[in-house]
Amino acid sequence: MTTETPIISLRNVSKFFGDFQALKDVSLDVALGERVVVCGPSGSGKSTLIRCINRLEAHESGDIVVDGITLTDSADSLEKIRGMVGMVFQQFNLFPHLTVIENLTLGPKRVLGLSEKDAQARAMKHLERVQIPDQAQKYPRQLSGGQQQRVAIARSLCMEPRILLFDEPTSALDPEMIAEVLEVMTELATSGMTMIVVTHEMGFARRVADKMVFMDKGEIVEVGPPDQVFTAPKSKRFGAFIKQILNH
Repeated sequence: MTTETPIISLRNVSKFFGDFQALKDVSLDVALGERVVVCGPSGSGKSTLIRCINRLEAHESGDIVVDGITLTDSADSLEKIRGMVGMVFQQFNLFPHLTVIENLTLGPKRVLGLSEKDAQARAMKHLERVQIPDQAQKYPRQLSGGQQQRVAIARSLCMEPRILLFDEPTSALDPEMIAEVLEVMTELATSGMTMIVVTHEMGFARRVADKMVFMDKGEIVEVGPPDQVFTAPKSKRFGAFIKQILNH
């Protein structure tokens, strides 16, 4: 962590879906280069939290500031936020009619204005980073789930974000494919990328996270370094959750 000013700051953020309150006065700071793992039971607000950070969901109250920019509905703030925040989803969201390299070059060409040559060079660099440069000319349907998720990570990296958000990136994968995706995410974490990862992969969390965030019923119940929260959780809810996950 290299700065005192958080690159992401949430203050008393609330989000409703109809009468259901998904986030309840949530406050959280993330420092530049910090790796944060968010966990909690289904419906606890984890995915909603990170979807609000890049404005895929609009919060009703409170403030979200990303790298000095306050999130609003203005097109200018949205463009700036989306330019610096990448997101990797549970489902890979690749265009099935495009090859892997076409999926990766589309954003840099259309949004960043890169030439075909420069976009392809960037795409190949990141395919090498996620260890599948030999899959560049294939279509998503020709890849395994783990390979597709690595393509999705490379696609986010091609936009050169300052922050990467991961929404349960391994939950749609077969068990043998989870390790290969976590390996790529671990490499990203060691490179200094600011990351917020929603996941139940507690082994990954213990190895990689600087900070654990446990959510339940729309609230942040516990925050702390992995060594502390795993060995001596302050809340009974987190203790019970960890026990259930580890015994699963």
